[in-house]
Amino acid sequence: MLTNIRIVLVATTHPGNIGAVARAMKNMCLQDLYLVTPKIFPSADATSRASGADDLLASAVVCDTLEEAIADCEIVIGASARSRTISVPDESPRSCAERLAVEAQDKKVAILFGRENSGLTNHELDLCQTLLHIPSNAHYSSLNIAAAVQVVCYELLVASKQVAVQPQKPEAPLATSAQMESFFTHLYQALNEIGFINPEKSTSIMRRLRRVYHRAALDTQELDILRGILKKSTAILHKKDA
Repeated sequence: MLTNIRIVLVATTHPGNIGAVARAMKNMCLQDLYLVTPKIFPSADATSRASGADDLLASAVVCDTLEEAIADCEIVIGASARSRTISVPDESPRSCAERLAVEAQDKKVAILFGRENSGLTNHELDLCQTLLHIPSNAHYSSLNIAAAVQVVCYELLVASKQVAVQPQKPEAPLATSAQMESFFTHLYQALNEIGFINPEKSTSIMRRLRRVYHRAALDTQELDILRGILKKSTAILHKKDA
């Protein structure tokens, strides 16, 4: 289960934090580290703070975009302390780990951690099916990124030792992040063609639609059906306009 869980750091500013995250991950038996546009990496500071977890730094995958880092993942979770105007499923580290102890046995999972000073952007959170929130002092909620990763990885390790469930083989695999993003592009184009959305005022509508389809946890066959409907609908529209 733990081998299917990827820790993704987005735009990390301080290289020492990358090393500290690698140390926290290795201590809790996680190995898969992805870095999206780190300001400085590789770095002697990262190696020093890793304190023996140099192998995780050496195998870390550096990506130019978040979409690239999560393209093959079926489950994407964003760590966020910010409130959202649109309702998004919110989990504690423990409840999230207990769920992943089952789901991550046969699915690739990405857990995203954002910038030290500002976290994940709205666009980056839009790529997530659920958000992960670490309870903390309401009057002092600042938590170092390595400490946040340590808390989450600890809960994952504990959950992995407590649950031994063999998942049922699904009829079709869940759609990956890349497949979902392709669908959302197709959906936006179709809604624009039929005049349902105004391209200049579509952000809120598309964000809500993302939440609807993320909650549905679509598999590849279901996604093909929906894309077939979109393709047929726009084809009929074009035929009428011809």
